[in-house]
Amino acid sequence: MQTFFERVGGEQVFQKLAAEFYRGVSTDALLKPMYPAEDMAGAERRLRLFLEQYWGGPDTYQQERGHPRLRMRHAEFPIGPKARDAWLGHMRTAVDSLGLSQADEAELWDYLQRAAHAMLNTFKN
Repeated sequence: MQTFFERVGGEQVFQKLAAEFYRGVSTDALLKPMYPAEDMAGAERRLRLFLEQYWGGPDTYQQERGHPRLRMRHAEFPIGPKARDAWLGHMRTAVDSLGLSQADEAELWDYLQRAAHAMLNTFKN
């Protein structure tokens, strides 16, 4: 039985997803300050590795960073509805660029929406 990671095209697809996402973030006035300017490539790589592992790819993220602890890792950043929506907007563009089947796109998008909502830690923005 193939994993989602294998079914959609493996590392190449997740590389494209992360690159397209960060292309948008790099010009976003709300989100860009939340990412380390000197390590944007590192942030892109960490996102890619996390998503690859989550979807059945290599466990490189776990080996390098340990348990994802997403809420803890994002706690220092004020993530409100505007930041969530901006994040989802850039992720939507990235997902659309992949050309996935309708079923695979829906499965991926459902997860990304749930993850974005789970990161909310304020309602001030």
